[in-house]
Amino acid sequence: MVWLEVETKVRIKDVKALREKIKKIAKFEKKEARGDDYFALHRKFRRHSYPKKAFRIRKKPDKFEVNFKKWLTKYWDDEVVVKQEFEFILKDKEQVENLLALFKDLGFVEWIKKRKTSESYTHKKDKRIVIEINKVEHLGYFMEIEYLAQPSEMEKAKKKIHETLKELGIDKKDIDNTGYTKMLWEKGIKDKRYWWKW
Repeated sequence: MVWLEVETKVRIKDVKALREKIKKIAKFEKKEARGDDYFALHRKFRRHSYPKKAFRIRKKPDKFEVNFKKWLTKYWDDEVVVKQEFEFILKDKEQVENLLALFKDLGFVEWIKKRKTSESYTHKKDKRIVIEINKVEHLGYFMEIEYLAQPSEMEKAKKKIHETLKELGIDKKDIDNTGYTKMLWEKGIKDKRYWWKW
């Protein structure tokens, strides 16, 4: 089944004020720390300095999530981006080591580490609208509004996100859909893996 991640990202100036606005329209679900390690094609195999192909591994208490995304830019507008998301689970460190051995052979290398603390909320009128306040190490605070949709629901999902931005009174100039990895890369921050030692 194909899932599309329809979302927007907003730079936050006043976290406390925005949190109060979110609580009026959404229910708090959880707060968690997330650590992502990204792997990309080695520079000698890339046409551009910034890699177009990368994947991430996120460690959970009892598993590892491997995730990569395909940017569907033809569906973007000024406020909302659309990506096709692919994800699978590995159960232990040995499986991760085997996967990384394969990707190393294909030319992938350790690239960037991203750490963030996320507060998640679900919209009271539509639980498929997830609102997050993220504190990203080295970058600061951001809000993300996401709707996971089937391709046939994409336009509906975009409309829901536009409506939520209006509900929260977000100024269009604060929307910044640049990926976190690109922001980190532009700042020259490439921290190494933190969740296992070789």
